[in-house]
Amino acid sequence: MIQIRPAGERGHANYGWLDTYHTFSFSDYYDPRFMGFRSLRVINEDRVQPGYGFPTHPHRDMEIITYVLEGSLEHKDSMGTGSVIQPGEVQKMSAGTGVRHSEFNHSKTEPVHLYQIWLLPEREGIRPMYEQKAIPAEEKRGKLRVVASPKSSNGNGAVKLYQDAEIFATELGAGQSVEHELGAERYAWIQVLRGAVNVNGKELRAGDGAAIAEEAQLRITGAGENSEVLLFDLA
Repeated sequence: MIQIRPAGERGHANYGWLDTYHTFSFSDYYDPRFMGFRSLRVINEDRVQPGYGFPTHPHRDMEIITYVLEGSLEHKDSMGTGSVIQPGEVQKMSAGTGVRHSEFNHSKTEPVHLYQIWLLPEREGIRPMYEQKAIPAEEKRGKLRVVASPKSSNGNGAVKLYQDAEIFATELGAGQSVEHELGAERYAWIQVLRGAVNVNGKELRAGDGAAIAEEAQLRITGAGENSEVLLFDLA
């Protein structure tokens, strides 16, 4: 079963400096039908204007993933971390017992386009942690590349999640396909970042998401050039 969450039906707000879309209820957008999916709680697509960003604010007991599509995002936090996240990199912050951070467009001239994703952790009270890793483009082209996983200590090049979930990224040209098997009692969410794809016969375009259950295998096929997708394998 594949239930599509169309891009145009997401929550939306435009503050001038920030143009943001919410797949699930977030901030001033509330819809009891869309409070998350399994451990996946937030998928926000943000475009931040040059010189603007999110001032220092707190989080706790959440796994926060940032994935930049265009531009660059500057991060600072109360753990002493300071970094700039570029396209081709994935960042994870385990908020755990509590952390404060800020995120700003690193450029004074170019906007930044990013996705921020929150997952509920496997338990509360985890020690706050930060990770950032580069994902080579060739490892995503025409294949599923794990970018976040609880198994990251196995040397798979992914950031570590404190949740029974894995996130994969892929870039597909027209007609290119990747396949993913879902284990018993596993679920999936697909988020199309750009382009268009076909998922088990269903068409999805940029900004669309899909909740997936009772599908043993997923086949994702590019329906246009330069399509990019995140796949979440969830308990």
